[in-house]
Amino acid sequence: MSLKLEWIDERENGGGPEEADWPALLEKLLSLAGESEGVTEGLVSLTLTDNEGIRELNRQFRGLDKPTDVLSFPLRDAGEAPAIVYDGEYETEAVEIEGDWDEEDEEDEEADALVGPADQAPFEEPLGDIVISVPRMREQAEEYEHSRERELGFLFVHGFLHLLGYDHEDEASEKEMFAKQESVLAKAGLLR
Repeated sequence: MSLKLEWIDERENGGGPEEADWPALLEKLLSLAGESEGVTEGLVSLTLTDNEGIRELNRQFRGLDKPTDVLSFPLRDAGEAPAIVYDGEYETEAVEIEGDWDEEDEEDEEADALVGPADQAPFEEPLGDIVISVPRMREQAEEYEHSRERELGFLFVHGFLHLLGYDHEDEASEKEMFAKQESVLAKAGLLR
């Protein structure tokens, strides 16, 4: 297994051509951040949204009825070894398969599902979800007078560190977290 990024774009019109290099940049940042933290396996889900989308999440999960730049939803407690988290509720949809199907095929199919083909990648452990407001990211890039890629990288690495249990509730933890972020961004060439 390895550290993987799942990409979801919830924006109404999606991204434009200026965002074509973002997936490669974010994969690189995930690799660098994971390497610096000793995290070599897991799945990180990234959702790009707009201000209204992140505002709704911020209100629902933090009780703050305003947009923000990034939210993180870790799937494990700080310091805890990765653990697969299930909510116990699965929605399934029955699919009718046409053709010759008998009980023996069904038994073979069930056995394959449990064992899986030898070349099939094992299940990726979810580390958590990061949600970034692209409009807010663009505003902040302009405000801080650096590139959009730098701001996107900053927010992504910030969110990833939150998934690992880092926080910035006090001055010492803020210094530690921001130093880690800057180190990863520097390795990626995303300087101010």
